[in-house]
Amino acid sequence: MELPNEPKAFVKRHNKSVYDCGDFVAKEFAEDKPASDVFNEALNDARANEAGLPAPAVLEVSCPDGRWTIFTERFPGHSLRTQLKEGADPKEVLTKLVKLQLKVQSASAPLLNRQKDKLARMIDSVKELDPSTRYELQVRLDGLRNAENVCHGDVNPSNVIEDEEGNLYLVDWAHATRGNAACDVAMTYMLLTMRDGKEVADLYLDLYSKAADMPKQEVMNCLPIVAAAELARDREDDKDFLMSWIDVADYQ
Repeated sequence: MELPNEPKAFVKRHNKSVYDCGDFVAKEFAEDKPASDVFNEALNDARANEAGLPAPAVLEVSCPDGRWTIFTERFPGHSLRTQLKEGADPKEVLTKLVKLQLKVQSASAPLLNRQKDKLARMIDSVKELDPSTRYELQVRLDGLRNAENVCHGDVNPSNVIEDEEGNLYLVDWAHATRGNAACDVAMTYMLLTMRDGKEVADLYLDLYSKAADMPKQEVMNCLPIVAAAELARDREDDKDFLMSWIDVADYQ
């Protein structure tokens, strides 16, 4: 498969570009993107799809022009992010997001990578954190309840697509694991805080806590863990924010 001439970009970042190619979507990575990361993402897509989840089917993985590219099916409709930008009620939008997240977390995909293993590796790689802090974070991570929930790892309004019939789809499975749902929720809470503000994030957490019967304190206990793990992604623009959350106190 090949990119069409002048494709429309959904996303353009320093390490990837995602293009709308009509009948399919192409995610093109930077030249220095390791092939192992690309194939792991495609494998996550495939495993989620095979588990019956609303994930895009992988059509092809290739390296045209020296850049690894994943070609997947394109879901019709608009993202929840677009709905928010167009003035939709945040509570209604977040209710849809929570409904889909709970559906994903209730599925079984035993071949996905273990969440604790991935987070432990990421935290250990953040050498700008002193060793005592990394140790405390690893102890907190190790103490989390073991679980086998499917955790997308990047549930946010930009990654949820709704079609005209109200069907919801979830894209970008690069960070998917199997593990504790509270870590997945903590990641969504953190992303919403960064991009939409604390008021929207708190509304999301309230909706999720009630729908899943999960104490908010369980989610907040995971916040320093996911914030430290995100530092491993070299997100310079968010570095100060993430560092400020490493020492988040218990939820009040």
